Amino acid sequence: MSETRKKAEEFRSHRWYGITDLRSFGHRSRTMQMGYDSEDWSGKPIIGIINTWSDIAHCHTHFKDRVEHVKRGVLQAGGFPIELPAISLAEPIVKPTTMLYRNFLAMETEELLRSHPVDACVLMGGCDKTTPGLLMGAISMDIPAIFFPAGPMLNGNWKGQRLGSGSDSWRYWDDLREGKITQDDWTEVEEGIARSYGHCMTMGTASTMTSIAETMGLILPGGASIPAPDAGHIRLATQTGRRIVDMAWEDLKPSDLLSRSSFTNAIAAAMAMGCSTNAIVHVVAIGRRAGFDISLDDFDRIGREVPVIANIRPNGDTYLMEDFFYAGGLKGMLKRIDAYLDGGAKTVNGKTIGENIAKAMVYNDDIIRTVDNPIYHSGALVVLRGNLAPDGCVMKVSAMDNRFLQHTGPALVFDDYLAMKAAVNDENLDVTADHVMILRNAGPRGGPGMPEWGMLPVPIKLVKQGVRDMLRISDARMSGTSYGACVLHVAPESYIGGPLGLVQTGDMITINVKNRSIQMEVSDEELERRKAAWKPLPPRFERGYGWVFSRHIEQAPDGCDFDFMKTDFGAPVSEPDIF
Repeated sequence: MSETRKKAEEFRSHRWYGITDLRSFGHRSRTMQMGYDSEDWSGKPIIGIINTWSDIAHCHTHFKDRVEHVKRGVLQAGGFPIELPAISLAEPIVKPTTMLYRNFLAMETEELLRSHPVDACVLMGGCDKTTPGLLMGAISMDIPAIFFPAGPMLNGNWKGQRLGSGSDSWRYWDDLREGKITQDDWTEVEEGIARSYGHCMTMGTASTMTSIAETMGLILPGGASIPAPDAGHIRLATQTGRRIVDMAWEDLKPSDLLSRSSFTNAIAAAMAMGCSTNAIVHVVAIGRRAGFDISLDDFDRIGREVPVIANIRPNGDTYLMEDFFYAGGLKGMLKRIDAYLDGGAKTVNGKTIGENIAKAMVYNDDIIRTVDNPIYHSGALVVLRGNLAPDGCVMKVSAMDNRFLQHTGPALVFDDYLAMKAAVNDENLDVTADHVMILRNAGPRGGPGMPEWGMLPVPIKLVKQGVRDMLRISDARMSGTSYGACVLHVAPESYIGGPLGLVQTGDMITINVKNRSIQMEVSDEELERRKAAWKPLPPRFERGYGWVFSRHIEQAPDGCDFDFMKTDFGAPVSEPDIF
């Protein structure tokens, strides 16, 4: 912990409450209106708690209770807690996609913190886009901040078998389509796959991003792995509340904690976990908010070095996050890859990450493997480039059939999701297992919002032949719980004239993971002719937030942030005037 300590009159909140004038009279009297008196806030840091709970946020059902335990910790440590609700982004519920609103949450978080008398903050999130959205906003605001993760739900269960959210949805859906299970079986799977509050218990985007946040140093050590229903999760809430009060006095801000090593450590952890492909988009955005030019190349470089050692679905076949926790959790995994980490990176508890994991243990070598016995010998993700994706695209090679590491096949092109959905259910579709399915107009602007459509369903004709994987390419994203030979985030996206928009059914497509290449076997002259004939689609939005989104969203390699929210856009925002 820092030996320096702020004086109470140096807190931001002092500008609201500590001045003797008519405006401060209004601040104090209206706070008293809520039943508080000056003893509640005087001489204390005011702690804003950004809570992404709502009645429809299934992953955050317990936040209505957990926020009270965070407040308990704040009060125990001598702070004054105020809860500030923010937009709730329930991943399967919000349409057309939560990604459309990640930046909305980031903006809301920053402005909630700036406009209120808040000296430090607790960020309560976990469901996919809430973690990056909250972190982006808090980093841009740059007051002391700590993240409280929702935690994974309990293992699912059906007829004695572990069920993993997302991953087993796709698996059993194909079994239903093939006729291997009945409709009654499918209903039972629905009932058993999400048995408690908490986010997905596979190594999907939620667990990926909370684990990344912890590795970056923004969650108390070990916090990201605790299952949501575990009593330890309640204790974590109180511990988080106590710690943020100390951080307020120490003035320990994100800019004091985060370094480039924080992000390279996070990428190394992501690769070892077999992370969600969404991690690339989010970590790039978070890093650039913090002033670090994190890029696709960082992921590809680190991915060549760090093996996948977390044997968790969808990379593994059996285990889930609850099992990972019992096996030693994130701390245990980080200990096993400590040779790839900068142990001197700072964390919110005042210690370095090296100090935090020094005594960590692993209790099951099958769930958390050694680097000499990984489930995949290089990182989970690779970055491909070529004439189909000159600015890059992403592939999760640790969760696909290895025969697609090098593949050439004819394109089967769909201009929109509905056309694709209709086609894959046509038993007479002209398709083989060697075809390359292509979905376009599904990127940041074309989707809109880059929906999780990238795991295109295998056509029913092939499913009934026993085919479970084929090469699929899109400018969309896919859920971290998804798997298969899916090339994603193709940039530039087709909607703005990227080469994906020029592909025609029958064109030969070649990928070579070893060479990091992706090509359509079409001459440059022919591509120029097609480009000259290409016509843009109508705008997705003509008013409102969608209009702002469409005009300011950046492409996937740049993190899909708004151009006007980047750190280097304009002068820093000053503290609000109080007149």
